[in-house]
Amino acid sequence: MQTRTNVYQLLAIAVFIGVILYFARNILAPIAIAGVLAMLFVAPSNRLERHKIPRWATALLAIIVLVLAAIGLFFLLNWQLQSFSDNLDAIKKNVMEVLTRVQEWVDDSFGIDKDQQKAIAQEEMKAGQQTIGLTTSFAVGFFSMSVDTLLVFVYTYLLLFYRARIKNFILKLSKDTGRAKTQDILESSTQVAAKYVSGLAKMIVVLWILYGIGFSAIGVENALFFAILCGLLELIPFVGNLTGTGITILGVIAQGGESGMILLVIAIYALVQFIQTYLLEPLIVGNEVNINPLFVIVGLVVAEAIWGISGMVLAIPAIGICKIICDRIDSLKPYGYLIGTEKKKRLNLKKKSINR
Repeated sequence: MQTRTNVYQLLAIAVFIGVILYFARNILAPIAIAGVLAMLFVAPSNRLERHKIPRWATALLAIIVLVLAAIGLFFLLNWQLQSFSDNLDAIKKNVMEVLTRVQEWVDDSFGIDKDQQKAIAQEEMKAGQQTIGLTTSFAVGFFSMSVDTLLVFVYTYLLLFYRARIKNFILKLSKDTGRAKTQDILESSTQVAAKYVSGLAKMIVVLWILYGIGFSAIGVENALFFAILCGLLELIPFVGNLTGTGITILGVIAQGGESGMILLVIAIYALVQFIQTYLLEPLIVGNEVNINPLFVIVGLVVAEAIWGISGMVLAIPAIGICKIICDRIDSLKPYGYLIGTEKKKRLNLKKKSINR
């Protein structure tokens, strides 16, 4: 009976927290992103502060690093987009040819001629323009993203600067007998989030190289653009890599690529995913955030429903922190076991086959 009561209490608390997160997402999402980024710089900041560097300077240095990384990524994408735009006329021509073939297939299969298809498409476009002001929506979205980005930088600085006070506040909330366990949870959560974020960044760079080499080898135009896109979309587990590959396939089709090249793109995706799963993730990201795939997918769906793309990016470290809390509290250990999974073993390159 007591166990059932505890489960009901946990469900009630989870629902209550979910409601708060949903209605306060515009306020809490930038703070959560800043919190994860701040965890990334806690260890380097501590090392610098041991050499008598003031805290405001270490926090400012972290922001400079983030800004430089954002600027570098922006210029990298802009460079590739310019290269992509150079081939825009040829892509438009290929797209029109593809659309013509699709129209012919629709006409042959469903008896809807090209004029009817064109009329239907124009009606849909008019309806879309009436219901959505595309220019206004884009402007509002860009302004909102800029404000959120600025807030993330500000919050990251403040969280790093006041991290000792925040930590002491959390310790003061816990009982004297549980302060050691609370401190262990805080330190472990910080280490896990930092290692996950830094490892993910390293893995994205490696994926850029792998996809870039693979796409260039098979002759995909603007291979680096699609490689960068596939790598960045890895920020969203499961969904991102499939989306990146799908966009690459559409790009190949738009560029007039044959079915053989499409199959080669799929083969490169499968090979890179094999390397990522059995070598890159255990080697670079590590086993600290080792979550059951079932809860990863559920977490992604729930996070997307609550916070959209930001929630999907934060889902894995958030679930990882929840697992740490569950593993260190006796009454919650069964839930930590349920969320987790067996640690991934590194690929043994000396063996000819993988032991299962």
